[in-house]
Amino acid sequence: MNGDGTVAPVIIKRKKIVVGGGHHGGAWKVAYADFVTAMMAFFMLMWLLNATTETQRKGIADYFTPTVSISRISGGGDGLFGGESVLSENTMPREGTGASALNPAEADRARGYYDQGKDDTVAAEDEVFRELEEKLTGRGGESIVADERLQHIVTRVTDEGLVIELFETERGRLFDAGANPTPLLASLAREVSEAARLVRNDIAIGAHTASFPLVVAADPVWDISGARARAVQGLLLQAGMDEQRLNRVTAHADRKPVDVNPMAVRNNRIEIVFLRK
Repeated sequence: MNGDGTVAPVIIKRKKIVVGGGHHGGAWKVAYADFVTAMMAFFMLMWLLNATTETQRKGIADYFTPTVSISRISGGGDGLFGGESVLSENTMPREGTGASALNPAEADRARGYYDQGKDDTVAAEDEVFRELEEKLTGRGGESIVADERLQHIVTRVTDEGLVIELFETERGRLFDAGANPTPLLASLAREVSEAARLVRNDIAIGAHTASFPLVVAADPVWDISGARARAVQGLLLQAGMDEQRLNRVTAHADRKPVDVNPMAVRNNRIEIVFLRK
């Protein structure tokens, strides 16, 4: 008797088990995206530090400065609050106090404290410089410089201070072939000296010259620029400027041309800088 029809079939189930992790996971993509974002922020920070001036960086830092008073006490107290009780009515937040034994500072002030008042001083000084510019160039409708001499003056405000640049043209020379000033430069010096009475900033003088042909035996640019700087110093003193306000007199020779042609007349110029305090 054949019993094959009565035997139940055998069913085999194979269960596929997937082990997590390995290269099939996606967590690494999130970590990589965070890394790329952080690097982009870092390079943007480096670019901002390189592309902005000191005043602009202070403005950016002030934007992110918290408006709530934060105690910056770094040490020196006997307790958690510098030896004072928070229950005292006379206890006020103190900013910038404290110093370390390895890095003591004057008046017990920790280094690196940001002074908001300095920005206000710079802004006020910029406003004074702008008023002085208007007096010299006539931007406000009135100038102490005659119209025919205005074409020889360029002003700009920099981190160093107010720069008044007196430059030569083909028809208007400030010096002869050497370092003797012309009547044009003498009149410009008197007008700058008159404008200097409006402020009390120290003054720096810098003389720039055009390059000489290479065929000369000895390059005289340093001697000529030095003599021209001293000549301008003498003109300002003759016009009544206080000698104590003259901070420095510098010869730059032909090292900083403003024209692509190093022998251009435009490179012959005098810079009178009203220095920031």
